[in-house]
Formats: sequence, C-alpha cells, structure tokens
Amino acid sequence: MPPDAMTEHPLRPALESTLAELGLQAPVDVLLAYLDLLARWNATYNLTAVRDPQDMLRQHLADCLAVVKPMSRQLGQPPGGGAEATPRAIRVLDVGSGGGLPGVVLAAMFPHWQVVCVDTVGKKAAFIRQAAAELGLRNLSGEHARVEALRGAPFDVITSRAFASLVDFTRLSRSLLAPQGVWMAMKGRVPTEELAALPGDIEVFHVEPLSVPGLQAERCLVWMRLRTVPTNPTAAV
Repeated sequence: MPPDAMTEHPLRPALESTLAELGLQAPVDVLLAYLDLLARWNATYNLTAVRDPQDMLRQHLADCLAVVKPMSRQLGQPPGGGAEATPRAIRVLDVGSGGGLPGVVLAAMFPHWQVVCVDTVGKKAAFIRQAAAELGLRNLSGEHARVEALRGAPFDVITSRAFASLVDFTRLSRSLLAPQGVWMAMKGRVPTEELAALPGDIEVFHVEPLSVPGLQAERCLVWMRLRTVPTNPTAAV
C-alpha cells in the first residue's frame, strides 16, 4: 500500500492514543489495515461477534497489544526486532486463533518471531493466510487443524485467548511445547477454579493483571510451564 494510505484513517487517532498509553511503538498502518481486513471478512465469515471497527479496536486490538510488553519482558525480546533481539528465532503458537487474536498482532509487533495460528475452522485459517499476504507478514502462517494433530518443531510460547479451560489448553498443546517453553493464557478474571484443576506437573509461575486502554473489564495473563523434576543421584534403585 502507498506509505500515506492510512494517514486519514478514522481510527488512527484512537490507535495512536492506545499505543501511547501502553508505551509502545508499532507499525500503525499495518495494524489499521488488519482492522479493515478483519471488518471486511467479518461481514461474510463471522470471525468475531464484534461488528463495529471501533469496538474491534478497543475490545480486540487493544486487548492483544496489552500483552506485548509482558511477552517482551518474559522472552527478553524487544518489539520491532531491534539490535537487542537475540539471534534465536522465537516460535509462537496461537491456539484457537479465530481472527488472528493475538497471533496477527504478535506477528506485526515482533517481525523476528515466527508465529503460527491454528484453528479448527477452515475460513478462519484462510483469513490468517490472507492477512499474512495482504499485510506483508512473512513471519505469520495459518494452519487449519486441531492443535493436538499439529506436528513439527516445538514452540517457545503457546498462547490462547478465550480458547478453552487452562486444563484443556495445556493438555491439548503440551506435546508442542519446547523444553524451556511457556504457556501464556489470556483471561478475564483470575480463573481460580481452572488454576486449581491443573495437573501437578504444570507450574503457574505468574498471574499478571493487565490494564487495557479504553476497556473497563478485568484482564490477566496466566503464565505456565512444565515443572522440572530434579534428579536425585543418591536415590535408591
């Protein structure tokens, strides 16, 4: 698209205000083009129940942008792929991605990461592929599959947003988690009952409250990993 194609976009001031409140620098034109594409496809394919683009910005895009700094801190990787980024390519899996939330946002904010979005609905996976092509996100791909059927290299981060309970989320995706990898689940209120139901080999090492600009609702991130079982060399055989 031309460099100034999004200059007069009606949502540009609101997005720039959101980014300023979150302390983020971002490819604004790419994010606006994503909102336009999401709204256009949503009219036909029902990717999200939110119809108004302004509501999409507040309820979806801002919600996903709020996780950028926590992910950057956890992984030691700055947004934008600057010189401080480690040479190792971070692999991220977004489970039940739907309209690419948060996968498309993460791919746009971290161009040095490889982001895979998986969804069981074919049209949603097709949307991700179209978004990757139209937005020029070469680090983004979409898979039409059940997460437990995926194969390939493991992921450093497996994330989900309103996908399933924590038990089901971790159970279905645990074979895809790298040895030192983490799960990051985007939740509303702290899911106390779900946390209590997790199996003993999963450690919840941080429950992080989030503040989403323009959204008067509780949000949190639940960070999890597989427990490391210490080896006792003196244990009796």
